Amino acid sequence: MTDKVAMKGACHCGTVQFEVTLSEGLSNPRRCNCSMCRMRGAVAVTAEVGGLRVLAGEEQLTEYRFNTGVARHFFCSRCGIYTHHRRRSNPNEYGVNVACLEGVSPFDFAEVPVNDGVHHPSDLPPDAPQRLAGVLRFERADEP
Repeated sequence: MTDKVAMKGACHCGTVQFEVTLSEGLSNPRRCNCSMCRMRGAVAVTAEVGGLRVLAGEEQLTEYRFNTGVARHFFCSRCGIYTHHRRRSNPNEYGVNVACLEGVSPFDFAEVPVNDGVHHPSDLPPDAPQRLAGVLRFERADEP
């Protein structure tokens, strides 16, 4: 089992600042192919509810819900950056945008699994396995 990792994060403009304990560290980055995630393009890691604390700018967070309204997506109302969301697949978890975490970039991961959110696990029979839509790969170009 991966050790929990505590990190700090912020939106692009720095208005929203938070600290988070990642329940799986940085070992399980993922994306999704649902309409929201496809357009947002973020890589997310996991924190348990209660493991994310907004330190500044909470009043500047804007919440967006769509479709079933279960997932709660949070954005900075000033710069528009998605910081985290409460998951539909597991409402006891947050997905946290790795690009908001200090010292982390989505390009730090050579491969990121893409979950099949078009066929969301909550819409499938309880015993159905989580399906992958594919894998995103990043290959660094040679530095000049």
